[in-house]
Amino acid sequence: MDEKHRLLKKYWGYDNFRPLQEEIIESVLQGHDTLALLPTGGGKSLCYQLPALMRDGLCLVVSPLIALMKDQVQTLNDRHLKAACIVTGMSASEVTGVLNNAICGNLKFLYISPERLQQRRFIEHFRQMEVGLIAVDEAHCISQWGYDFRPPYLEIASVRTYHPATPLLALTATATVAVADDICQRLAMTRCQRFRASFVRPNLAYMVLHEADKSQRLLRIVNRVGGTGIVYVRSRSATQSLARFLTASGVSATYYHAGLSARDRDKSQALWMDGRYQVMVATNAFGMGIDKPDVRFVIHMDIPESLEAYFQEAGRAGRDGKKSYAVLLCAPSDIERLQRDFATDYPTLRQLRAVYAGLCNFYRLPQGAGADSQFPLDIESVCNTYNFSPRMFYSACRILEREGLIAIPDHEDVASTVFIPVARDELYRFKVDHQRLGDLLQTMMRMYPGLLETSVAIDERKIAERCFSTAVEVAGLLSQLHDMHIIRYKPKVNGPQVHFLSERIDERLICPSKENYALMKEAASARIEAICRYVADDSLCRSRHLVAYFGDTASSDCGMCDVCLHKAPTDKGAIRSAVETLLRSNAIDVRQVVQMLSADGAAEIPDIIREMLDAGEVTLDDSNRLHLVE
Repeated sequence: MDEKHRLLKKYWGYDNFRPLQEEIIESVLQGHDTLALLPTGGGKSLCYQLPALMRDGLCLVVSPLIALMKDQVQTLNDRHLKAACIVTGMSASEVTGVLNNAICGNLKFLYISPERLQQRRFIEHFRQMEVGLIAVDEAHCISQWGYDFRPPYLEIASVRTYHPATPLLALTATATVAVADDICQRLAMTRCQRFRASFVRPNLAYMVLHEADKSQRLLRIVNRVGGTGIVYVRSRSATQSLARFLTASGVSATYYHAGLSARDRDKSQALWMDGRYQVMVATNAFGMGIDKPDVRFVIHMDIPESLEAYFQEAGRAGRDGKKSYAVLLCAPSDIERLQRDFATDYPTLRQLRAVYAGLCNFYRLPQGAGADSQFPLDIESVCNTYNFSPRMFYSACRILEREGLIAIPDHEDVASTVFIPVARDELYRFKVDHQRLGDLLQTMMRMYPGLLETSVAIDERKIAERCFSTAVEVAGLLSQLHDMHIIRYKPKVNGPQVHFLSERIDERLICPSKENYALMKEAASARIEAICRYVADDSLCRSRHLVAYFGDTASSDCGMCDVCLHKAPTDKGAIRSAVETLLRSNAIDVRQVVQMLSADGAAEIPDIIREMLDAGEVTLDDSNRLHLVE
């Protein structure tokens, strides 16, 4: 057994690699810059984790998703591999400790966000590290013409100069040929080795169903397919309303969106992962890094804005290789809505300048001030104050990010912090004179050593449990101590933040490159047109249509999608058997029978039922219910 397979068995428990994994790993071990395009569920993390164990030095992993970083670090630590991540909410001393461990060789994996590459302190430490591999996850985020551009990714090429001999592995599940070329160029990947796995998912049946009453069609599909599933919607409010509808209809469902607290998101995800809920109703904030193999269906209630996003989200179904469904429900007005929203996604220069000025005014930043300042981003208040539409405001913020004026990091709740700046003797006297506050201070100091040296992340709920109080009351007492200058208390931050990267400038100076802006808009328009073609085309196999978009080819039709099923001659015997199975336990309304079986794509079901009635195999009562004749 060679070293690669020995490590694969020891740490991951597998005897064999998935397609292309071994070739990608070998390319990295030979010191080549490598681009790996693997579909969702293709095992991307193993492609950098295993070769990192065989190379000297640290593996630096750049990832845009905080939750995914935390999960990866926990998984590696569970395998007794030394890994850490640097995320928002860590104190300065905690960050320094992680960086020093990386320099001293006490870590094998260090996960960071791309925004961290813009910080001088990180760069100073990074230059001193022994780095054996740089891995860039979600590498498509570096392409300005891709669907999920993240400006901080552009910093990766510059930091490579500190370790020029270190190979870089870029990984993504969604990249067209043009985006793949852009990735290699912008990451300065010399003599890059490219590996593209087949994007064909032979067990996944893609369906595009045109339906005016989406909720009822959703319910029929969930009941017909069974098993665990994900339902994607566009808005946060829709996650809650649709979850309530499913629950009221007898389907256990929960919901997930970025506006929930980290605790609520984690709880909802954990209960769904454990099978306590059948359906997760979510916005696109859910799903990255979720490794649940038995997802039987992924249903989109709205048309996504790109085939890249759709392919990635739909690909979360059927990772165990069993037959699963990816269903896109369309109403007649959906295409118009998508095109209307696109016009809002690219605001005019006047709107762009107005949003920047509005943000600066909202947070009272004068010209020449505000560099490196950060504030909670209250989108609703800003939009109401300056009469912005939320969608236009969000789109303008993303363009301002591209211009390097602001940043809106990945949403993550930031824990409260406490620091005690007073001397010990003064602190003792205070505790004697203020018994209740003194007891609280004593409890905190026992729970969180180091409060006298630096800011420490705390949890008001845990403190409240020790003090036989409530989290709200503890927060009030901490604020009181802060006002008395005994502690420095920063309450937790829930929700997104806006980070001003430079001092405020005159908004009239904001002038994005017309050429770049036009190209970005053109690329986005092409993505909209591509998914509209996918929805409208009822002549080409859905699977072949999707993989062709990513430069792949399928030699034959899938035989399972709605297009293939409508092309294929109806298997009347199978439909008859399905009707008999449904009616064996009890009578069912004839319309329900048609609806329940229509998920299989057969348009001739009513005709087959009529034939069964004529043959006396089933009967129809006065309530329009079908009965099986035994």
